[in-house]
Amino acid sequence: MKTPQFETLTLEKIVGGGQALGTLTDGRKALVWGGLPNESVTIRITKKKSHFVEGVVTEVLAASSERVTPLDPDSYLSTSPWQIMNFDAEQHYKAALIEEAFELHDIVLPNPIEVFSDAHTAQYRNKMEFSWYGDATASGETLDLAWFVRGSSGKVPINDSALAHPAIMQLARAIRDILHTKGTQARALKTLLVRSNQQGDCVWQLYVKDQTFDALTEEDMAHLPAQGGEVIYSDPRSPASRITKRLAAYGDIVLADHILGTEFRYATEGFFQINVPVYEEALRDMQHWMTGQAVLDLYSGVGSIGLTIGGDHVTLVEINEDAVREMQTNITALKRESSVTAVLAASENALDYITDDIIVIVDPPRAGLHQGVIDRLLDVCPPRIIYLSCNPVTQARDVALLAERYGIASHRGYNFFPRTPHIEHLIILDRKA
Repeated sequence: MKTPQFETLTLEKIVGGGQALGTLTDGRKALVWGGLPNESVTIRITKKKSHFVEGVVTEVLAASSERVTPLDPDSYLSTSPWQIMNFDAEQHYKAALIEEAFELHDIVLPNPIEVFSDAHTAQYRNKMEFSWYGDATASGETLDLAWFVRGSSGKVPINDSALAHPAIMQLARAIRDILHTKGTQARALKTLLVRSNQQGDCVWQLYVKDQTFDALTEEDMAHLPAQGGEVIYSDPRSPASRITKRLAAYGDIVLADHILGTEFRYATEGFFQINVPVYEEALRDMQHWMTGQAVLDLYSGVGSIGLTIGGDHVTLVEINEDAVREMQTNITALKRESSVTAVLAASENALDYITDDIIVIVDPPRAGLHQGVIDRLLDVCPPRIIYLSCNPVTQARDVALLAERYGIASHRGYNFFPRTPHIEHLIILDRKA
């Protein structure tokens, strides 16, 4: 085992990945979790490169006035590393990171940067995925819910989370306790996925490594505080929790929730927004820019944008088969078959749907827009592009590429994930005269 290496330094600023940046005595930069600007800290080096290192704070020698005690002191670095700063500071840093992302591409945003929050900084997440941890003791092997330790392959046992809806943690602990009484060992399990809607109804999926797993009986599942759940075999040759075979199910495994009054149903493993109230604010802002024209919603997921604010003529394009299945179910349930078209395709393979007389909505993954989509937008030049992004860095890159034909009409940030570095940002682009 390698001897841990420690360094002492003063941190300077927050950078795009969410870490604090400092400089070691040898001139190398240090990207640090668990620290804040202007703090003097000791860090444990977790990764070394020729020009920089990464590390985690082990001791704060001189604390920032922005520092607060994290709600999850033992595990916050795994899930929400910004629990250590007060919320005003978080809002400030998120606005600054948006501004910095656009300045890198010589874009000056026309208005002061606002980051919307509904002020709910805890218990906002409606989805959590847990790993498992076991340790041999004199009385037998323990079984704990766990998360991976940031900067290592180790795990930290957890019993609660400040971010999760309380119903999620109640259900996760109940499943853990039943498995423990059955003598189930952590090595037999992959992950536990638990989701809730805004009313606190829960569904779950337990991913296991053995096709003969039978520790949860129908009676066990019936007594869980959930509307339904599944035991799923996931091929252990892959570290990812993917569905190889469904072994057992109980109750209703499909959740229902409302977005701006529109009901959506989605499977446990399907995509749905993590923080619905803040997402609804973004939708209301986007709706302000809808004009009654036909709408093309690219990277549409289950269609939650197009089906809520898209109007009477909407085309939804999505590459994920499961999401499109759920989308089509929602279209049918809403009786929108005559006004909404669902297209199973990558956005870059559906370019013919981009025409010069529609509003285009894009909500791409962190990598941003595919170059083929940008080229088509520049060639056809629809009158308006509504661009919601989970990564302002790639959004700024794309806006710079579109700038020859489009100007920024409006922009706003959203704190979808409080206590984390993640930011959502909306840009409205209008075709230049």
